[in-house]
Amino acid sequence: MTKTLGIGILGCGNISAAYMRLSPLFRGIEVRACADINEAAAKARAEEFSLRAETVEGLLAADDIDIVVNLTVPNAHFEVSKKVLEAGKHVYSEKPFVLSVEEGQELARIAKAKGLRVGSAPDTFLGGSHQLARHLIDSDAVGKITSGTCFVQSPGMEMWHPNPDFFFQPGGGPILDLGPYYVSNLVQLLGPVKRVVAMCSKGSPERTITSQPRFGEKIPVGTPTTIHAVLQFHSGAQITYCASWDVWQHGHSNMELYGRNGTLHVPDPNFFGGEVRMTELGSFVNINGSWDHPFSKANDRTHANYRTAGLADMAQGILENRPHRCSLEFSLHVVDVMTAILASGEQGAFIDIKTTCDRPEALDPQAAQGLLA
Repeated sequence: MTKTLGIGILGCGNISAAYMRLSPLFRGIEVRACADINEAAAKARAEEFSLRAETVEGLLAADDIDIVVNLTVPNAHFEVSKKVLEAGKHVYSEKPFVLSVEEGQELARIAKAKGLRVGSAPDTFLGGSHQLARHLIDSDAVGKITSGTCFVQSPGMEMWHPNPDFFFQPGGGPILDLGPYYVSNLVQLLGPVKRVVAMCSKGSPERTITSQPRFGEKIPVGTPTTIHAVLQFHSGAQITYCASWDVWQHGHSNMELYGRNGTLHVPDPNFFGGEVRMTELGSFVNINGSWDHPFSKANDRTHANYRTAGLADMAQGILENRPHRCSLEFSLHVVDVMTAILASGEQGAFIDIKTTCDRPEALDPQAAQGLLA
């Protein structure tokens, strides 16, 4: 079997440039072609990154493409990923990879029947900071985690995104758009979620775009933009999770985990890096100097940015016949948790989580180095 898998990018919007730019950092993958329903967009990206522009049908039929990266809008993820699998190719999707448990189970059925892999972003939980937090939890540095808090709050997306409409429709919102980063990190740190309860609201029935080129245009809001939830894990931990696009400023940490013997302050799981802080009982201790993880090192101006690490890990998993970390089962459980939070907000009731998963294997510094070219 070849030691490099050919990658095709389907969807040439904003996020595609990150995959194309960062994929050369990793071994086992080579981006060879791209496609978009807007063929001009595909041609522009292909010229920018010296790739081959394809039609969608051409990409799915291409003999040199082993994995298709699905970067379409969220409400198209399921149908596009299904077509990729039916074309006989592995698929790695942007988050959220589906919008319901039933969609994920259908993709699982097709993938199993065809002997194919499904993976999904986010892969930021593979970052050096979050793997340090994982190492500290696994080594019982702060004792059993009993509770914690997560906050991801901002005024929204319409200030910077050129076409922010989909953020405010079903399939978007702060839970399904930003929640994958937070819930994925919690599940890789603490294990699967047992049940959730939530309250949801909309700060406004419409939003005004202040970015170009649609400055001043109003768009309707069709999904909750403020969510306060509590997640109960099978481990016994209870985590308060607040996500909002109706907040201009706040003073909450992104993620704090409270153990019997200390506290972990975990940086924003939207990013690969950042400072992890830990207390033993009530006093902070220095922990960062002993953790030399390659995915903690700044490589994108001042930030650590290793997007496509999950894709590379999936490719190596295929080549080495081992499980990959951003797996269908893991991603489906995250989707189950997020959709249950929204359902709880609608119903005003506790919702039991139907799925479960194993925690992804930890990515220690040596394993991370093995992903790099």
